[in-house]
Amino acid sequence: MEDRITIIEGPTPVFEDSHDGWAIGMNEGPILYDTALTRLRTFNGPALVERCHRAWSKQEPIYLHYRNEIGLEEKIPIVAARAVDTDDGNVLLLWVRHEIDDLDLDEDDDIDIEDDSDDLTGA
Repeated sequence: MEDRITIIEGPTPVFEDSHDGWAIGMNEGPILYDTALTRLRTFNGPALVERCHRAWSKQEPIYLHYRNEIGLEEKIPIVAARAVDTDDGNVLLLWVRHEIDDLDLDEDDDIDIEDDSDDLTGA
């Protein structure tokens, strides 16, 4: 299925509150939303970013599917994606949209991401 990115194994993703100005601007509309960032290790980050790009170019949503802390399946819409090579391997950065107070957020203000807007893809 092309309409989702699924976490097959590993822990529940950690969602961090995103204070990036461009990410906040993506959530304007009749319902109040927040944007959160999660980092996922992957073997094929660029292919997953391309999958997001294909869905967005057709104006279709794409979701992150994962299991929460008690093992129930959840999905959340992805609004932007970026693949980054690190010393530990390939990391997929996903910005997701959620209703206010809908996620348990890790309130870490020290998010260290290089500002390279050319590598950023968003819906």
